[in-house]
Amino acid sequence: MQLSKTETRNRQGAGLSSRLAVLFAIAGGIAVGNLYWAQPLLTEIATALQVSTGTIGLLVTMTQIGYAVGVLLIVPLGDMLPRRSLIPAVMACSALALLSGALSPSFTTLAAALAAVGMTTVAGQLLTPLAGDLATPEERGKVVGTIVSGLLAGILLSRTVSGVLSDAFGWRVVYAVAALCTLLMAVVLWFVIPAEPPRPRVAYGKLILSIFQIVGRYRIVQVTLLIGALAFSVFTLFWTGLTYLLSAPPYSYSVSQIGLVGLVGLAGALAARRVGRFHDRGWSVAVTGLALCLATASLLIAMVGTSSILLVLLAVLLLDVAIQAVNVLNQSRILSVDPASRSRLNTAFVACNFIGGALGSALSGPLWSWGGWRALMLCGVSLTLLALALWFGGRETLDTTSVDRSGT
Repeated sequence: MQLSKTETRNRQGAGLSSRLAVLFAIAGGIAVGNLYWAQPLLTEIATALQVSTGTIGLLVTMTQIGYAVGVLLIVPLGDMLPRRSLIPAVMACSALALLSGALSPSFTTLAAALAAVGMTTVAGQLLTPLAGDLATPEERGKVVGTIVSGLLAGILLSRTVSGVLSDAFGWRVVYAVAALCTLLMAVVLWFVIPAEPPRPRVAYGKLILSIFQIVGRYRIVQVTLLIGALAFSVFTLFWTGLTYLLSAPPYSYSVSQIGLVGLVGLAGALAARRVGRFHDRGWSVAVTGLALCLATASLLIAMVGTSSILLVLLAVLLLDVAIQAVNVLNQSRILSVDPASRSRLNTAFVACNFIGGALGSALSGPLWSWGGWRALMLCGVSLTLLALALWFGGRETLDTTSVDRSGT
């Protein structure tokens, strides 16, 4: 789908108010947090539904696969349909899926409900390209950083809230409360998202096919997607495995205590809000490499500090800062490539991230059963080193300075 030059210029954005950017960040955080309610609850749900530790990790995997499918099939519609109605409608469907999860009587039905939650929890990835459209080129990295900081805060706070609510009322109440919050935010967004001018329509099949065509057209997109997938696989491998570590001796933490660990990672959200400015200043490639090095160091700290909660918390802090820095810079880079295709580029970016995330969470259970925390961290280090190799070999390809200066 091609837009005229006038339409493309109209999508460059005349600026996005700070208040609306923060509201988008909150809405995105509420939406994406729905993907992570289960992580601190895995042990409790496994006991309640009488399934093994290796099997229960599939709840996270099913949610992430569902999310990747939803991003692939729903988010591209943001390049064609009015997002003022699309985003609230998707959030309402997510609320219904969450309620189904709260009422699920078995592991199979819960897994199906969480797959549906994943498919409909895409509001954050519709809001990000919308914010990119509304922002000026000079502030795009900053705006994307703000939205992504909201997404990260939602991910981390969902773990904390999940643990507290579960300890007090049981894991089913967690999903019921999430359904209510998601529905309320859908109503708010209906009123605050600005109206958009009509955009060209295209057959749905061609719209989806164009995602692959756009990815194939730009080498910079291909390298960025691979690095992002590897980084996010490390993120989910670490956080899913962390639940196993902290629920076992010598820690034997409760669900709420495990959830509180997520608060340490909020520093990553603060860093994510500022790191987008490096993209605006043309430092995206260098800082991406430094962030991957920091991720590798954090995993080594976690491996040698297995029995020290202080070292584990330090690793949590450093890893969240590193991975979210990579995420913000990758997303800012992607959204600078083709203004007319931002929703579809974001679709490719998030789908690849969560395919990587599904791989990381799927590996966590078997690796924990086989070799414990050390095996998990060695796998994570291997993945970050592979990402670093891709970054090193593709540094010139990743340089978007000329693209950004041309007005995108």
